[in-house]
Amino acid sequence: MSHLPPKELLEEMHSFPGKFTFKAIGLANDEFAMRVVAIIRVTLGQDFDAPYEIRETTGRRHVAVTIEPWVESSQQVIDVFAAIRNLEGLVMLM
Repeated sequence: MSHLPPKELLEEMHSFPGKFTFKAIGLANDEFAMRVVAIIRVTLGQDFDAPYEIRETTGRRHVAVTIEPWVESSQQVIDVFAAIRNLEGLVMLM
């Protein structure tokens, strides 16, 4: 297991600038997926939504949002994780 801080680990594993994949899993409701998309757009200061996909679980209790925005730096990735972490209904963030 690496003991690198998150920023250094991100920079070791990914090239910046570039696309970065975020996945948020939360309670299935009308708002969760769109709030994830909006948080990323606002946090990155973009005027448009990044490409995303929404999938419901078989039992329809949860929804998975996969989104691939363009990020300029590892700090932007950290900022997005921090912004989504406190989202109501969030079950898992990857």
